[in-house]
Amino acid sequence: MREQDPFDGLHAIIPTPARSGADRWDATDTVDTEETARLVDTLIRDGASGIIALGTTGECATLTPEEFDTVVGCVVDAAAGRVPTIIGATALGTHEVARRLRIITDRGATGTLLGLPMWQPLTTGMALRYVADAAAAAPGLGIMVYANARAFRYGFPLEFWASLARDVPSVVAAKMSRAPDLPELVKATEGRIRFLPNEMKVHEFHAMAPQTPIGCWATAAAMGPEPALAVLDALRSGEQQAIDAATADIAWACQPIEYLLADQEYFASHNIQVEKVRIEEAGYCRPGPIRPPYNSIADDDAAAARECGRRWRELRERHAAARGTALVGGRSDA
Repeated sequence: MREQDPFDGLHAIIPTPARSGADRWDATDTVDTEETARLVDTLIRDGASGIIALGTTGECATLTPEEFDTVVGCVVDAAAGRVPTIIGATALGTHEVARRLRIITDRGATGTLLGLPMWQPLTTGMALRYVADAAAAAPGLGIMVYANARAFRYGFPLEFWASLARDVPSVVAAKMSRAPDLPELVKATEGRIRFLPNEMKVHEFHAMAPQTPIGCWATAAAMGPEPALAVLDALRSGEQQAIDAATADIAWACQPIEYLLADQEYFASHNIQVEKVRIEEAGYCRPGPIRPPYNSIADDDAAAARECGRRWRELRERHAAARGTALVGGRSDA
C-alpha cells in the first residue's frame, strides 16, 4: 500500500447503503449493491483519492458474513483499480479477522482498516500480537490501524506505535481524530507510519507535521467531497486566508452537531445514526435504513444531523457556483 498510496488527497469513508427494511431484526440480504457501486464510482469521479469501506459508518459490526463478503467485492469492483481501496476487517476475534482478511485479499483490495476487538479491552502485548497476526494472515495488504481509543478501550501508547513500526512493516498508516502528541508519534515511528486525520483536523496535523503529505479521511465525503477537497487544496496552496476560509466552512457545516462530537461517550452510542442521517439529508447518496441495534436516535439529535447535512449541501452548491458549473455528482434524485 505504501508504494501505491502515499496518503495524500482525500480518502472517502463510505456508509454501506442498505435496502428498504434493513432496520428490521429479521432482515436478510440488506446491502444495496447498486447504490454502493454508484457511490464509489461517483466519489472517484468527484476527486476522492481513496475509498475506505466497512468501518463504523460502514456498519461493519452489524453485517452478516455473507453481506460483508458482498460489500468487499462490490467496492473493489466499482473502484476498478482507479484508487486504493482500504477495507475494514475488524471483528471480535482473530479467527474471524483472518477470514475477512482472506476475502479482502482475494478480491484485490489495496489495504485494510484494522480496529481492535471490542468485547474485552486488550493489553499492549495483546494488541501487538493481534496486529502481528493480522499482518501474517494477509502479507500482501497494507494495514491502517483504526486508532479510536474510546471505541476500542485502548490508549494506543507511544510504545505500541514504536513496536509496530519496528516489527510489523505492513502497518503503514493510522486513522486518527486527534493527536496532540503527533510530533512524538512521527519521531517514535521514524516516519514509517502515516497518521491520517479527518477533514476537521487536517490543518492542525499539517501544522504539527508539515513534512508529511497533505491528506485526510472523511466520513463527510459521503455527503459530497468538495468541501473537504477545498481544505486540502488550500493547504497545498499555503495561503493562510484560503486555509482559514476552507476550515471555517467545515466548522460552520458541522456546528449543529458540535455538541454531539464534544461528548464522546454520548456520541459513541449515536455515531452511526448521526452519520447516516446527515448523509441522507445532504443528498449525495442514499445510505438507507440503519441496521439494528443502532437504529434509534433522539429527535433533537436527528434534527441536528439533518441541519449539518443541509449545510454541507449548501457548501457544495457554493463550490459549484464559484466554478460556474451546476452541482455535479450524487444520487439522481438529490
